[in-house]
Amino acid sequence: MQGRPWIFSGAIAREEGHALPGETVAVRSANGEFLAWAAYSPESQIRARVWTTDEAEQVNVGFLRGRLERALALRRAVIPAGETDAMRLVHGESDGLPGLVVDRYANWLVVQILSAGIERWKDEIISLLSELTGLENIYERSDVDVRKLEGLAERTGVVRGIAPSEQAVITENGLRFCVDIIGGQKTGFYVDQRRNRARLAAYAAGREVLNCFCYTGGFSLYALQGGARSVLSLDTSAEALVQGQANLGLNGLPVERAEWREADVFQALRLFRDQGRSFDLIVLDPPKFAPTAAQVEGAARGYKDINLLAFKLLRPGGVLFTFSCSGGVTADLFQKIVAGAALDAKVDAAVVERLAQGPDHPVALSFPEGEYLKGLVCLKR
Repeated sequence: MQGRPWIFSGAIAREEGHALPGETVAVRSANGEFLAWAAYSPESQIRARVWTTDEAEQVNVGFLRGRLERALALRRAVIPAGETDAMRLVHGESDGLPGLVVDRYANWLVVQILSAGIERWKDEIISLLSELTGLENIYERSDVDVRKLEGLAERTGVVRGIAPSEQAVITENGLRFCVDIIGGQKTGFYVDQRRNRARLAAYAAGREVLNCFCYTGGFSLYALQGGARSVLSLDTSAEALVQGQANLGLNGLPVERAEWREADVFQALRLFRDQGRSFDLIVLDPPKFAPTAAQVEGAARGYKDINLLAFKLLRPGGVLFTFSCSGGVTADLFQKIVAGAALDAKVDAAVVERLAQGPDHPVALSFPEGEYLKGLVCLKR
């Protein structure tokens, strides 16, 4: 096992007894040595998810309380008071709670239950979350494909308190954003990019900015806050663009410097190239191209395509903020893809910063898969 929290079906010699989905089972070596207590999932290739390697530790409500308290204490330690009221409170395996995601949006909690083990303890976890955070309104967004691999149906809805009657308003580094808890992407907002958005503001002064895959305008607003001369924001979702414009108005930022355009980014970048357009700062924050390693080849082509076009559209001295949130694409591979794009674009560029998910998305050393967000800040010379 070597500390890994996942036990795949192919690594299991035999199963004894008839454990139910989500039930805690003992994992033992071939010679009978105890290895871990784990949550059993008969439908998944990940047959068991490790709770603890301490044989004396019982997996019960007290155990869950301890793990949640530890996760909340970490966020208090790494997120300064006043930075934001929106953050990830529980990051699955990296917080010792495999298959549980909890995000906070102001006075709301949004939970995702992604494994049979967490499903079995759902009611206890919801009660503990409310008690430990003092928040009464909890909404579930377990509407993700991975639940099917666990033999679980997708599910959304209120699990405690009342239904959101309107979008939650969060504050992040002095900027305010509306979050669609019920229908927004992921659990409503991309809290993992918070510090990267703030970093972008430091580069934005006086620049013409192109924000691709803008969603509800996170990077766009930070660019304007940082003094950008103009920001063009692209997304395929008309609803997201409307929300982005509303967020702009919510913060009193200069509307005349912002343009919102519904467009396919790949097509738009090619059109801009053909038109001879150029920009001083470009943001590429696309959706997940490769959820698994099996899809990496196709994803690599997509990443190379958009980065090549972005390098061509950058003026000399321009800056590219480029990201991958694909778990199947490693940081090393992503940099090689971007380097290949610069080479094919015939530009001289340098990496000046490497970016990642925020500290409220910790990465357990035994679970490198928890590090999914990779970012590079590149300077075109």
